[in-house]
Amino acid sequence: MKKIIALIIAAVLMLGFAACSKEEEKFVIGITIYAPMNYKDEKGELVGFDTEFAKEACSRLGLAPEFVVIDWNTKEMELNSGNIDCIWNGFTVNDERRKQIDFTDSYLENKQVIVIRAEDAEKYNSVESLAGAALVAEVSSAGEGAIEDEEGPLCGNPYTPVAKQSDALLEVKSKTAEAAVIDYTMAMAMVGEGTDYSDLMIMDTEPLLDEEYAIGFKIGSDYVEKFNKVIAEMIADGSLKKIAEKYGLEGQLIG
Repeated sequence: MKKIIALIIAAVLMLGFAACSKEEEKFVIGITIYAPMNYKDEKGELVGFDTEFAKEACSRLGLAPEFVVIDWNTKEMELNSGNIDCIWNGFTVNDERRKQIDFTDSYLENKQVIVIRAEDAEKYNSVESLAGAALVAEVSSAGEGAIEDEEGPLCGNPYTPVAKQSDALLEVKSKTAEAAVIDYTMAMAMVGEGTDYSDLMIMDTEPLLDEEYAIGFKIGSDYVEKFNKVIAEMIADGSLKKIAEKYGLEGQLIG
């Protein structure tokens, strides 16, 4: 009898150790803070579309997500050095980034838009009217790329890079810049009536860039295929749409 009890105790302990090991297995996700993708709510808790998406996807893969705020300017270095396992933060797919990063299937549509002060709506009523105006965008972002595009309409304008997209909005609000080029997803969540930037507005022009978001991994990572399967599952069962609806992004969802 004592032998049986000892075997039972040993089995329970082994299961406990296995559970602890599983809990300790972390999946580190590199992000920046901006609504509606990853941001802090009134309680100081991290929320957002990408936050909830990542938590659900990781749960299905038996991973414990750990969100780490990174410097967007060094995101590729953070990924390739192994400091983070992926970049999951409204991450735009483009050919240049594909040289250094493996992307999952795209899951959300986005575009680059121009934000100005509402009081300047008549002064700046077209992209052409911004000729010579001081611009601002997040460093190493798609917005910066749109400004620096040699064939783009904003190339040659005075330009200041900042650490975060929210900093770009602050520059326009404080009148140290005339216009910011940022993600449409962020502009819709943070600009206009009922927001902290109620005195700003999105210019009614064609988007500077149409783009898509995906999850970025180190070249050769076997996580890409695993997360592609989960993305497809979440689209098929409607769970990704449910999260998108919560953050007003259902119209931009791919699939």
